[in-house]
Amino acid sequence: MSSVQAALPLGYSRTRKIKNALLGVITNPYNVIVVVAIILLAYLIVAPLVEMISTTFELQLVDMRRVQGSVEGQFTLYYWNRLLHSQLSKALLWIPLRNSLCIAITVSFLSILLGSVLAWLMVRSDLPFKKIFSLAVIIPYMLPSWCKSMAWITVFKNSRIGGRMGFLAAIGIETPNWLAYGPIPIVLVLVIHYYAYAYLLVSAALSSLNSELEEMGEISGASKPQILRNITMPLVLPAILSSVILTFSKAMGTFGVPAFLGMKVNFNTISTTLYQTIRNRESTTGYAVALILISISSLFVFINQKAIGARKSFATIGGKGGRPNLIKLGAWKYPITGMVIALLAIGVIGPIIILVIDTFMLRPGVYSFSNLSLHYWIGQADYSISEGEPGILRNPLFWQNLKNTMLLVVCTSVIASLVGQILGYIVSRGRTKISAKFIEQLVFIPYLIPSIAFGAIYLSMFAIARFTIPGTNFSFVPALYGTFSLLVLVSVVKHLPFSCRAGISNMLQIGVELEESATIQGSSFFTRFRRIVLPLSKGGFISGFMLIFISIMKELDLIILIMVPAWSTLPYMAYRYSNQNFESYSNAVVVTLFLIVFMVYALLNIGGKADIAKSMGG
Repeated sequence: MSSVQAALPLGYSRTRKIKNALLGVITNPYNVIVVVAIILLAYLIVAPLVEMISTTFELQLVDMRRVQGSVEGQFTLYYWNRLLHSQLSKALLWIPLRNSLCIAITVSFLSILLGSVLAWLMVRSDLPFKKIFSLAVIIPYMLPSWCKSMAWITVFKNSRIGGRMGFLAAIGIETPNWLAYGPIPIVLVLVIHYYAYAYLLVSAALSSLNSELEEMGEISGASKPQILRNITMPLVLPAILSSVILTFSKAMGTFGVPAFLGMKVNFNTISTTLYQTIRNRESTTGYAVALILISISSLFVFINQKAIGARKSFATIGGKGGRPNLIKLGAWKYPITGMVIALLAIGVIGPIIILVIDTFMLRPGVYSFSNLSLHYWIGQADYSISEGEPGILRNPLFWQNLKNTMLLVVCTSVIASLVGQILGYIVSRGRTKISAKFIEQLVFIPYLIPSIAFGAIYLSMFAIARFTIPGTNFSFVPALYGTFSLLVLVSVVKHLPFSCRAGISNMLQIGVELEESATIQGSSFFTRFRRIVLPLSKGGFISGFMLIFISIMKELDLIILIMVPAWSTLPYMAYRYSNQNFESYSNAVVVTLFLIVFMVYALLNIGGKADIAKSMGG
């Protein structure tokens, strides 16, 4: 020990080391980004949920007359008693909950079965025309689920509900009530839509399977059915279970299809009940309904994750090993091909054709060449037709809604994709750190919350200004209700699970040695991130952008509670037209939506090599 060190106090060197360590932690850009991310995510995800829970236990001013001797803001169980034990609880909760569970379970089972079979046929069989089929089977993902319900109504609507007749009724075939509206049409329409999720995830898993185990099974003399049952299925099971989570959560909380096919015959689900209670200014009761919806989805996800966790030993997916020969369908090739064509014709191409044809029929329900017209597209205002509503391309409101929609989807897609890449970088570079694991779990929370419930949370959270400086009008968090900022914010946060998953998958493919080399050359953190990480993550960014673009372009459930006329979007315009019984105008808007989504998908898929399956975690 030198004389200088001996002269220093004993605790000096230890204190200095602690200070230097703390300074290094504080000045490390990675740590700064982690802290900022945790604070923002906690406020945007956890805080709204906590506030919604607390609101259901606080008496609101509008309900004071119902509780004698009450004071605004006092603790109360009034809303939960009203929902669970009152005379209204059957209509408010139990019947809609039963309907939702039956629909979600049935849709999940049928969608997973159909999507998995199609994925196996496309990836592991010698089915002809697979390139065409593989594009056609994901078209349902590009269309909003409620668009298919409109196609269903166009064909099967009977005289029970007022307004125009469906195609079958117009030619003299009166469909039964159970086929026109109610649970059966809702299930069938949702299955046609949600099988695409299972197809994307399962096909991605099958494509990336390490085939060495299957080859060893063949060498050992195992038959094709034995290999499928004992090797392939266990390997693909995590993807199937992930599909179950996605499908069940979506079906449980979906609003559009039950609204179109159920509300008109008083068949309510828990999502339509939530919408009606909030629209009827019973917001706190609606929040209680939303919490029950969230709890059910969370419980289902927890059970499903336990099932996936129990099979972690099967995680042998990799890129090694040649893919085995495709399974020969033999004599079944052409019958199966015919069934696939029939499925795509009825469930995919059929709804689009129906919607397009309907936009050219001047008089609803009259399907003849003499009735063909372009009125619903370019017609002048005529008060003898649909109360003087002009064709959508002559309607200034359509162009304003189109502008709003494109502005919303572009802003949301860019912001969410960029944030997803940053969060993916944090998680991928800190896999062993508690902070990274915490962020990964935090980002997953919006995935558990059905869209309409998530919109209700943000309606509560941002209805009033918060953190106002006393004596001033300045608030750190202004009231955002009715603003474009709220639409962007809720859309970005809701889609963080997908953008973050795409970011994680993307960043794991970028070797840390590239950044280490730049560090040795003296490059700063932000220089490395801007000049190395972001350029190399372009493919994942485009895939995430495409996924979010498509999702927001057709979004209705998430924004319907916070929508205002000034920022109305095309999906909301189609919904409003349908409620006014202007189905042909609504169908024209939907066809426009589909064309935009399909063109964007084609451009990004061909030019940017984007892949939806990668964005969904495939």
